[in-house]
Amino acid sequence: MKLRTIALAISLFTGTAIAHEGIELGPNQGRILELSDNETMHAEVTEKDGKLHVALLDKDLKPVVIAAQEITATAGTREAPEKLAIEKSDKGFVMPAPPAGQWIIVQYKESAEAKAVIARLHYNTKNCEPCKQPEWRCACGDKE
Repeated sequence: MKLRTIALAISLFTGTAIAHEGIELGPNQGRILELSDNETMHAEVTEKDGKLHVALLDKDLKPVVIAAQEITATAGTREAPEKLAIEKSDKGFVMPAPPAGQWIIVQYKESAEAKAVIARLHYNTKNCEPCKQPEWRCACGDKE
């Protein structure tokens, strides 16, 4: 019984300690999402005035010119998913931020004919204690 308790405590502590592992921030301190199988296309997600801004970045995290690329996004619950309205501009894509705590499923296509690449983002707006940033874009766990 003691061994189970110790194992559970270790797993809970370890899960908390590495909760932010793997989150990468971009040049504008936004959350990086991988949009390719070979790390040649990324999205940097930032938030301003209740909207999420998605900029496309190349393998060197430099801005990509927006042309034929397409993004669709879905949020909500599994039982009631909601497609987010996407506006396209020369700097990227803009969508309304979903309610806090929801997952956002982003589907990226290089062109209308291309196969979609799927990325997921947990839009957790609670502040991380060590860095005071919203959890969805906190990377302080990477510095440990």
